[in-house]
Amino acid sequence: MTTKRSPSPTRRSKAPARSRAAPAASSTGLEGVIPLGKTGKLHPRLGLGLWALGRWRPEDEARTKATLGHAIERGLRWFDTAEVYGAGRSERILGDVLYRAGTVASESLVVTKLSWEHLRAAQVRPALMGSLQRLGRSSVDLYLVHSPDPRVPIAETMVALEALWKEGKIGAIGVSNFSVEQLTEARSALQETDVVVNQVLYNMFERADGDEVLPYCRQEGIVVEAYTPLARGLLTGRYLSGSIPVGPAREIGLRDRLEEVQGLARKLHALARKAKVPMASLALHWLEQRGVAPLVGASTPEQLDSTLAAWAARPSDAVLAEADAIALGHGG
Repeated sequence: MTTKRSPSPTRRSKAPARSRAAPAASSTGLEGVIPLGKTGKLHPRLGLGLWALGRWRPEDEARTKATLGHAIERGLRWFDTAEVYGAGRSERILGDVLYRAGTVASESLVVTKLSWEHLRAAQVRPALMGSLQRLGRSSVDLYLVHSPDPRVPIAETMVALEALWKEGKIGAIGVSNFSVEQLTEARSALQETDVVVNQVLYNMFERADGDEVLPYCRQEGIVVEAYTPLARGLLTGRYLSGSIPVGPAREIGLRDRLEEVQGLARKLHALARKAKVPMASLALHWLEQRGVAPLVGASTPEQLDSTLAAWAARPSDAVLAEADAIALGHGG
């Protein structure tokens, strides 16, 4: 994927032409890609979501940059942020790290999102320009509508986005948290391009949003990205017993069935041990098997290494089928 970096007078310059990807990518299976609609561009199969970066205290910034730098060293080339993450701080940190990484910027798929608070036509351009300034770029590879707002017609937002796409400020247009009906409406408002991505909540325990849009997206060549693929740690074995902290429980959205889900998680953990793979491998490759691209989070280099080890260890189809049945409460 080719990206453009802004010739900002303060600290940015256009990145050099695309170079060979880091050797570490092949050792972790990160060389796989998915066609990005009809754009002729490619979408990595695994990415790093930067939601947590904007939530950390200023004194933690060194750790966030270290984690991002380690992700680059390990071969990750898909980075997802948004203007609302830390009120733009996440975008700024990503821009700083990619600037210092040189040619990696031209190899990466950089994604940011338009806030649901900025969907009016007059708000779209200023929002994008603010994101580009923080990222230090003249354009962004993929720009997503973070979430629809029933008070703003989808067509109004999409027409404004297509105008920016025609100017070259946006490489491709995507959406997040859109239903099939909303996707259809968004696509019908575009005249010369199309929606290429829908990013939704999707994991083995929370399937509703992903299952609803996946058949349509497959048929139409739209990439489905999955956020929270590891259910805030439930699918890594973090909460196999005891109580789940209020924050993760609320964010996971499973508070009404935590006891049931913990029991299922213990069965998945046992299956992973039997198959000799990390538990997270089941969750990540359950999505990958469906053609869905997981977007993982990591707050430290060590946590990232753990996730990449899980990605590198692909379970057999038989094991994934058994994991699917367990997660549905039909096996184990």
